[in-house]
Amino acid sequence: MARPPRSPYAPRVTPAELDAARDRLVPDVAAPGLRVLFCGINPGLLSAALGRHFARPGNRFWPVLHLSGFTSRLLRPDEQDDLLTYGLGITNVVPRASARADELTDQELRDGGVSLQARVERLKPRWLAVAGITAYRTAFHDKGAQIGRQERTIAGTGIWALPNPSGLNARWTVGAMAEEFARLRVATETETGANTHGPH
Repeated sequence: MARPPRSPYAPRVTPAELDAARDRLVPDVAAPGLRVLFCGINPGLLSAALGRHFARPGNRFWPVLHLSGFTSRLLRPDEQDDLLTYGLGITNVVPRASARADELTDQELRDGGVSLQARVERLKPRWLAVAGITAYRTAFHDKGAQIGRQERTIAGTGIWALPNPSGLNARWTVGAMAEEFARLRVATETETGANTHGPH
């Protein structure tokens, strides 16, 4: 029997609900031994209000994830738990929600980097993919980091810095972003996280 068509993703949240979501946490979508643990900077207010990662309709994470071949169909934020069936998960550098990522302090990002490292050591994904190069540089004390595979590893987990999929990141088109995500996908299919890096 054919599945009924899905209704359009159109979350409805009042301004009061958005304001109440400030500083709220969004639970990780994670499990031990994932292929890739994607990591956002921190949840936006809509994500926090809905309890779903990358929930703003203008955010390009879900379309790019599909276009790059990580998922066989375009998932919606309310289907985020389906990521686990693909060996994928989502976490954040800083857990608290804010209206914009630039509201975070450098110290919050550095503290978040420490917590993220401990999370990775516990969950042991093959790759950690941080979506936001500026946040990555601050969280991991690496001012010279560029988009792509990083030299550093965490207890055998490789690290890949990805562009921020926010609709505010006009420097990256959907197509260019999908190409970078696809480079990571190919690496997950041909390499383990740490064994191609040499000494570290």
